[in-house]
Amino acid sequence: MTAPAWSIRVHDAADEVLWAVQLNLLWMFFTLAGGVLLGVGPATVAAYTLARRHAAGESFPAWPAFAAGYRREFGRGGLLVLPLAGAVVLLLTNYFYFASLGTAASVLRVTTLAALAALATIAAYLLPMAAHYDLPARAYLRKASLFALTHPAPSALLLFVLTAIGYTVATYPFLAVLAVGGWIQLDTWLCLRLFAENEARLRAKGLR
Repeated sequence: MTAPAWSIRVHDAADEVLWAVQLNLLWMFFTLAGGVLLGVGPATVAAYTLARRHAAGESFPAWPAFAAGYRREFGRGGLLVLPLAGAVVLLLTNYFYFASLGTAASVLRVTTLAALAALATIAAYLLPMAAHYDLPARAYLRKASLFALTHPAPSALLLFVLTAIGYTVATYPFLAVLAVGGWIQLDTWLCLRLFAENEARLRAKGLR
């Protein structure tokens, strides 16, 4: 590979890192602007919407686009994200409680961890779906759960990537500045390809 090709790749990689940082900061700012509880839903869905546009190669001013998406998704974002966030908090609370009990609660601790992993996998599909498909809010959970069950290898990959990001940030806390934005962009990029492959497969079978 020639030197110019290497320089282009380095430039593209740097652009992606800067984009992840920007998306991370936008998500944090608008989450806090909504008082966290009211802000996290629309901020998350808006971030996935921008990640989808970025993955498609669109150019757009990030802050105005995020603000518009945040306003547009204020109601739907809360309906989609808050139940997921509440379930995660509940499972994490139970996990640490069972862990504090020692070996006597090891089965309950492992069961809670498995439930947390399943929920994380479903969420990894549900949020890109919310940015990609126009469905009633109640339909996303069913569709994401079915997709997770019928695509075990991609589901394992998404869970591995999420775990790797979490471990990396725990080891190097300074990387938290791009953790959320990086995960959202990577999750969106992977899921868009999975959705496209699934739709092509359905069309080949005459189901679309």
